Amino acid sequence: MDVPSESIIILDFGSQYTQLIARRIRELNIYSAIMPYGIDAAELRRRQPSGLILSGGPSSVYGENAPHCDPAIFDLGIPVLGICYGLQLIAHNLNGRVEAGSKREFGQADLNVITSHALFRDLPDVQRVWMSHGDKVLSLPSGFSAVAATANAEFAAVADDARRLFGLQFHPEVVHTECGTAILRNYCVSICGCAQNWTMKSFVDHSVAEHRNRIGESKVILGLSGGVDSSVAAALLHKAIGDQLICVFVDNGLLRAGEVEVVIRFFEDAFSMKLHHVDAADRFLNKLEGVTDPETKRRIIGHEFIEVFEETARGYTGVTYLGQGTTYPDVIESVPIDGNPSALIKSHHNVGGLPEVMGLDLVEPIRSLFKDEVRAVGEELGLPHEMVMRQPFPGPGLAIRVIGAVTRERLAILRRADTIVLEEMKREDWYYKVWQSFAVLLPVQTVGVMGDERTYENVVALRIVESVDGMTADWTRLPYEILARISNRIINEVRGVNRVCYDISSKPPGTIEWE
Repeated sequence: MDVPSESIIILDFGSQYTQLIARRIRELNIYSAIMPYGIDAAELRRRQPSGLILSGGPSSVYGENAPHCDPAIFDLGIPVLGICYGLQLIAHNLNGRVEAGSKREFGQADLNVITSHALFRDLPDVQRVWMSHGDKVLSLPSGFSAVAATANAEFAAVADDARRLFGLQFHPEVVHTECGTAILRNYCVSICGCAQNWTMKSFVDHSVAEHRNRIGESKVILGLSGGVDSSVAAALLHKAIGDQLICVFVDNGLLRAGEVEVVIRFFEDAFSMKLHHVDAADRFLNKLEGVTDPETKRRIIGHEFIEVFEETARGYTGVTYLGQGTTYPDVIESVPIDGNPSALIKSHHNVGGLPEVMGLDLVEPIRSLFKDEVRAVGEELGLPHEMVMRQPFPGPGLAIRVIGAVTRERLAILRRADTIVLEEMKREDWYYKVWQSFAVLLPVQTVGVMGDERTYENVVALRIVESVDGMTADWTRLPYEILARISNRIINEVRGVNRVCYDISSKPPGTIEWE
């Protein structure tokens, strides 16, 4: 969607915290967007954001291959806040001095506010902040003054109010900085003048009008999986264009048990949407035969989806758009924004898995939203709570939870195990307390004893995590008795499994899905 009139643009220099900056600002009811660090100043002038934030990053500003922004952005008159590397970049570009510090500073530090400033309005003079830097600013550019300091950074917060340029050596976006959200609020509201009117109601109103105008009399074909993202995307487009939306539900043979019946009953019967059910299980599974590489799986599934959509679209006249439930984390994790130093984590079937040439134009109504915002939009649109709060299910389906080769037999084992996990989580009232809970079928077999006989069968791993937006996650400390019941049921009820393990890794360093 178009950027709202009041927004904060974040230029990404490769920090692991860039997405957190965007999230914190969205939480303040202010729209934020992440863009490549090399964006042209003229393009920023055209977009007219209320403010700019330069993220942190792993480089040294004086390094040979260090990422640099267009220096003309400092002359746009738009408030600019540099965070960590961003501060050092401002100093370096404006003839200050940045060098490797005699001491590196990682972790918590005491920040002392040494002069009154809008950045720290109504905040204590001493506060705990989170540092993560090796370089430091040794001398400030002309016009700047120190606002706050730590024991190891005399320029922990700086400002040039005349040019509306500001810098923080610490990270206000992380929870370890105790007044971090308030500092960002002061920057966005007091300095940039944002009105904090970015709400999901305003998003829905704006998005409906935008898509109604863009699509006109054309038709949209949308891949509906029954998951939160595609369901909300479908509801939003249906509100905008009504029966011009054709939902295509593809049974790719990689869905959860009973999913086909649930989706058809809900969208066709309850919401009266046009729903075209395509049974393509054999087609997908044949393409996946013998494939073990996770990225190859994702690309095969993504390409096959598009082919199915295009073939289905030929049966309708006036279809020129392909709708997708792409979300902001999909975009961020899948393909680095052009010119950014961030690394590819994994491709999503509806982002990195798309073929280069398509016969349909893309329409992605929730592309700018984080997962919790998607859920809020779903509630705003009147979707049932149980659907809006469904745990995320990956676009490639069970193919990336069957580690290694995907076969019908292995899928059947995983489905039975996964059903037990979900049943027990709901029975114990834990399903809505966690972000995701699912089973993973591992490509190993282990020795066991069942009925006094030796077995050599499959291993199932349980993955149950807590998260806010899927960008970071931690494993859930589920009560032992629930884990024991899940394990016992899987081993007793799922033929072919004799061992269950629990994944206790966080994200990062791991991802939520195993592939």
